[in-house]
Amino acid sequence: MKIRVYYEDTDTGGVVYHSNYLNFCERARSELFFEEGLSPHKEDEFFVVKHIDANFIKPALLGDMLDVKTNIKNIKNASLVMKQDIFKKGELIFSCLIKLAYLKEGKVSKIPAETLKLFIKE
Repeated sequence: MKIRVYYEDTDTGGVVYHSNYLNFCERARSELFFEEGLSPHKEDEFFVVKHIDANFIKPALLGDMLDVKTNIKNIKNASLVMKQDIFKKGELIFSCLIKLAYLKEGKVSKIPAETLKLFIKE
């Protein structure tokens, strides 16, 4: 997914504020659903972030075009781990592993088969 860095994404020096890399990754995760005409949030069912391991490699700057790549690393009954990388002009500038848990009615639950199809590409 392509993302442009806007003024609102940066600090006073024009450098992307650290938490916005996580926002960019969240947008890319949401796009997995939107591309299939679905929503990442149902009334009482959705994923929540359980753990993030983030590596800030190089800064992104105001006006940069970034490319967020998402790959599934592991899927369990009620959780999955994604690797998300952000590139600037083909160079890796940010990388993270994100563990997501699936909640239904506020409790950890098995990921529905139709939702799993979004993550398992043949």
